[in-house]
Amino acid sequence: MATKIFVNLPVKDLKRSMDFYTRLGYSFNPQFTDDKAACMVISEDIYTMLLVEEFFRTFTKKAIADASNTTEVILSLSANSRQEVEETVKKAVAAGGTTPNDPQDHGFMYQHGFQDPDGHLWELVYMDPSAMEQQG
Repeated sequence: MATKIFVNLPVKDLKRSMDFYTRLGYSFNPQFTDDKAACMVISEDIYTMLLVEEFFRTFTKKAIADASNTTEVILSLSANSRQEVEETVKKAVAAGGTTPNDPQDHGFMYQHGFQDPDGHLWELVYMDPSAMEQQG
């Protein structure tokens, strides 16, 4: 069985966050979604738990980082093409996100990302298999 990952992110407004990620094409598992938390399905093995800040606080004694001012993590996901990277970033911006950085083209790797309404940073990365072979 593959290891699954559940990334927990604090959010200020759960409905706004769910609407944002729905517009990017993600779905939510209703079995693990209520008024305090939503289980966003990224893939069969990757999930993001969007937790209302008050509920998130029940899991930690540390202060919650304000992701709009502080970078707590950059979440990176692979993409199948450069076009998929750009389409996802465009959807994010149309849904209320921002692009804090310009796209980066490293020849064998192309990346671009967005910041969600709570300030969490997401990076999308396309690795060109043919260019990777030339690197090796």
